[in-house]
Amino acid sequence: MRIIRWIGVAVLVLLLTACSAGPSSAVQTAAVGTVSAAMTSVGAAAATEPPVAAVPATAQASRPAPTPAAAAHVATLPNASAYNWSQVSDGFKRPLDLQHAGDGRLFVVEQAGRIWVVADGLRRDPPFLDIRSRIGSDGNEQGLLGLAFHPRFAENGQFYVNYTDLGGDTVVARFTVSPDSGNADPASESRLLTIDQPYANHNGGGLAFGPDGYLYIGTGDGGSGGDPLGNGQSLNTLLGKVLRLDVDGAEPYGVPPDNPFAGSGEVYQEIWAFGLRNPWRFAFDPATSDLYLGDVGQGDWEEINYQPSASSGGENYGWNLREGLHSFSGDAAPGMVDPVVEYGHDQGCSVTGGVVVRDPALPEWDGVYLYGDYCSGRVWGLLPGGDSGWQSQLLFDTDFNITAFGQDAAGAAYLIDHRGGVYRLTAAG
Repeated sequence: MRIIRWIGVAVLVLLLTACSAGPSSAVQTAAVGTVSAAMTSVGAAAATEPPVAAVPATAQASRPAPTPAAAAHVATLPNASAYNWSQVSDGFKRPLDLQHAGDGRLFVVEQAGRIWVVADGLRRDPPFLDIRSRIGSDGNEQGLLGLAFHPRFAENGQFYVNYTDLGGDTVVARFTVSPDSGNADPASESRLLTIDQPYANHNGGGLAFGPDGYLYIGTGDGGSGGDPLGNGQSLNTLLGKVLRLDVDGAEPYGVPPDNPFAGSGEVYQEIWAFGLRNPWRFAFDPATSDLYLGDVGQGDWEEINYQPSASSGGENYGWNLREGLHSFSGDAAPGMVDPVVEYGHDQGCSVTGGVVVRDPALPEWDGVYLYGDYCSGRVWGLLPGGDSGWQSQLLFDTDFNITAFGQDAAGAAYLIDHRGGVYRLTAAG
């Protein structure tokens, strides 16, 4: 079954594969199977897959992975056999993201340029936003890639999207809801950033408002393979970074005064962190404000990076000098920060960063960070603690092409399957 699974993924022409080439053909879609046929839970003590390498607390060639501050979380990872990924909705075309606006609705982002509202398990017509005519989505890693609602969305009706335009360049834009329809007004678009993309892959795409009220943006290194332009380590480009913008302080945005390079005339002041290859998905822990970030690897290693809430920014996560914990094109630079966990391409090929579970209905999962792999469908759990400083273990072995995890306003955790389904983590039975 595993051999058949990998052949199927190859035929799909992966959206987020750890590619070393340039543009490739559009992703094909397939029907969504049932949960019972698509998923195997792996018990906490019964996992037989190769272990994921958690970073030891001893010094590495670069700076050791940070140790999380004390926070509310369970002591051990739960027994996943007592839980399911239950289907909430399906029928979406290449869905990539799921967000909430602080109410009971879910918002599902389709790659081609539509955002749908899901309420009570039903997709509501018409779409919340349809900007397909503005989206370039022919490349596997192009399209409408990310969504974030303003913290005061209920008051101002503002939200932000990250997409590739018809020329293949990255656009971060603001839209406003129409008071008449309750849906987004396509004519309200206001562009914050346009970033030239030298290649069609590694577009990043994640957006999130931090607990500080600033907008964080994940950008890829510009594509091709091996970062040939050196964007990851350069502070003279917005590519290969996490950016941090003040969208309320100025038009189209301001630079927060405590950004690590604020006031510098030599580098881009928007930069919050750098040394990233393709930070496809990242999320803040709702309880601690810590930041978890999945960075898609090149040919061998996928990684999860961690930034504690007390950070003042400026972290260098290593690409393209390092891939995971391993040398790629050179020695580690002083102060470079290692990932907290990595896994090899014997277990997948493209990491999808996840969410920290804070669902009151699932106290056994409190504080568990979930992350997965697009190609293999595996889902792991990550926790602070243990001899290594972190615990990471395979929890679910699914047939999903995982493009995103998400949460609703109550804290429940969701998973997006690129083939069209939305699933929620629930107790079995």
